[in-house]
Amino acid sequence: MEDKSKEIMEKEKEAVIESVATPAETVGTAEPVIEPAAPAEAAKEVVTSEDIKAVHPSLDKWKPRTKLGKEVMEGKRGDIKSILAEGTKIKEFQIVDKLLPDLGHEIIYIGGSPGKGGGSQRTITKKTARMHKSGRRFRISSLVVVGNGDGIIGVGQGTGKEHRNAIEKAIEHAKLNLIFISRGCGSWQCACSQPHSLPLRAVGRAGSVKVELKPAPRGTNLAVSDDLKKILKAAGIRDAWCRTSGNTSARTNLIKAGFNALKSMNNMKQTSFLEQRFKNADQKKMEKSE
Repeated sequence: MEDKSKEIMEKEKEAVIESVATPAETVGTAEPVIEPAAPAEAAKEVVTSEDIKAVHPSLDKWKPRTKLGKEVMEGKRGDIKSILAEGTKIKEFQIVDKLLPDLGHEIIYIGGSPGKGGGSQRTITKKTARMHKSGRRFRISSLVVVGNGDGIIGVGQGTGKEHRNAIEKAIEHAKLNLIFISRGCGSWQCACSQPHSLPLRAVGRAGSVKVELKPAPRGTNLAVSDDLKKILKAAGIRDAWCRTSGNTSARTNLIKAGFNALKSMNNMKQTSFLEQRFKNADQKKMEKSE
């Protein structure tokens, strides 16, 4: 009986080994297993700054279609500030790449992904979905601020099916939406002639959000929220105070309201006022020195 039980156990072991083991003649010729590619909707929610870099399309393949683009390509127009001062509308973002190759950009964190503990983690893109009879259709949107730190700033919003495409579209839209703002020192506590702050008080609105920017003396730094700091730093403003109201958690409206506040300064005649103010400040300094 013991011999029969041992034979049965050995037969079961051999059967298991044959079902699991791979034959020796098929080991060398086995084809690698290729996993299917993940669909576009399954892209990761959080994209780091290393994944997103400044994307400047090649200007070698650019064929200008507008009058301004042809003049820039031929070298007749080389100053972006004069173009913005004239009010000429830029319809090709390659013009900005040609005149401002070192234009920087900053991505605004407008999205969020839910966490395990009930909180949320901020992301650089916002993912929305709409229901269709065949399933969910996803759309990704992003908000980008561009600027050179010397008075030129732009804000753009883009959408796409992938994170990188949405960010590239937002950068292109921001380059088409550039403005030039005048800086100065409108604070009565400072009264210096250096362009470190705003020349006057500015108010901007977007949706329910209202942003009021005020000039501040030197050394105050930017007493504003982290999102508005990105706009003011891109514009080259180092000292400012801010007062906001409304649903400021809607970061898209908050950024647009701050951008509209900076844009509203171009609608005011401030040259003669600033020149007179600077002359008075210089006279006071001369009197004190004497």
